[in-house]
Amino acid sequence: MGNSAGATIAYYAGLRAAAEVEDLEPLQIRGLILRQAFFGGIQRTGSELRLANDPVIPLCVIDLLWELALPIGADRDHEYANPTAGNGSKTLDKMGALGWRVMVSGCKGDPLVDREIAEAKLMTERGVQVVCDIEEEGHHEIEYAQPSKAKELTGVIKDFISQ
Repeated sequence: MGNSAGATIAYYAGLRAAAEVEDLEPLQIRGLILRQAFFGGIQRTGSELRLANDPVIPLCVIDLLWELALPIGADRDHEYANPTAGNGSKTLDKMGALGWRVMVSGCKGDPLVDREIAEAKLMTERGVQVVCDIEEEGHHEIEYAQPSKAKELTGVIKDFISQ
């Protein structure tokens, strides 16, 4: 599980674990929880354009963070930033075959939400069981600012884990 950049790390750690699952025994991973994953890409999404001047995480900050994080010369369609580039990782098929469940959680007031939804769609197409929790209201990392949202998120996560 991870939130924001932590969700991105959890996603890529999950891909690596799925690829090497035999080497992890007796550990059994059953899925991932991705909360407001920090994904990027060259082509702007509707939510990025609509929320370009977001007070929590404006587009200029998103772009700067990717510029600092990616290898020199790489753009935001690099595999580390854009998990949907090139139809995604081949390991998604293995995640699906392993029966992993992935919860994708976010808010429509987050500039990154369209990328989260696109990744959820791609995972579903590749056979991964995806549960989407996309709230109509809220912003990036709202659960840190509003305790009631943190409590709601905790309930959603508990429900996901217990299923």
